[in-house]
Amino acid sequence: MSRPDTWRRPPFIANPVLRWTVYLGLSAYIIWTVATLPINWERVTEGVVRAQRIFNGAFPPSFERSGLLIDGFLESLKIAILATFGGVLLSIPIAFMAARNIAPLPIYYFGRAIIIIARSFHPVIVAIIFVKAVGFGPLAGVLTLIVYSIGFVAKMLAERIEEIDFGQVEALRAAGAPFLSTLVYAIFPQILPRQVGLTIYQLDSNLRASAVVGIVGAGGIGSTLANAFGRYDYDFALAITMVIVGAILISEAVSGQIRKRI
Repeated sequence: MSRPDTWRRPPFIANPVLRWTVYLGLSAYIIWTVATLPINWERVTEGVVRAQRIFNGAFPPSFERSGLLIDGFLESLKIAILATFGGVLLSIPIAFMAARNIAPLPIYYFGRAIIIIARSFHPVIVAIIFVKAVGFGPLAGVLTLIVYSIGFVAKMLAERIEEIDFGQVEALRAAGAPFLSTLVYAIFPQILPRQVGLTIYQLDSNLRASAVVGIVGAGGIGSTLANAFGRYDYDFALAITMVIVGAILISEAVSGQIRKRI
């Protein structure tokens, strides 16, 4: 029996009948979804014309109101830093509550419930709620991103706590060490590198998210961008977008280098 000269990756579904049934089913579902969606194609055609008008008005970008742009960006930076600090600070105890190998069962369920609630809503929805609660401005943005930070940092940190070498914890407990000393000397040294990495990543993520939540009135450069679109200042809006993209690229590069050195 001859063997093939080249190796081929086996298919995701080995049974050909089942594989083609799945492919045809997915294709039929996509076609049915597109056919049944209430799409107004006439409005889509008009939207293409409007989009062309927007792009024509956006070039070249205008940096004449650079002071307003810088103020909006600095406000976004402040929102991101405050939210990261507050979110990480709150995430640490929540992560310990949500770690099954550390917390008793009722506290574990309570900690997990907090994380699930924080992760259940998109930051824009949370921002709308806080804007309604505390009004327009950066405070709503800070509160929104604190919730956003808890949903990510607490979850990832809790998973890291559950992966620690529990022998160190048992050794300190056997020596009669109190609970706080066990946390400080047996658990914190094992999770500290992950904590630092998560903090850097979340700061980078909050900087991006601050531009998004600002569109609904939660302060920062997103509010400046929304106001520019509201005034049909498309050239200034393009300048703001370029600054946002540039800041995110720089933040990504810096955070990536820091994470490599941890």
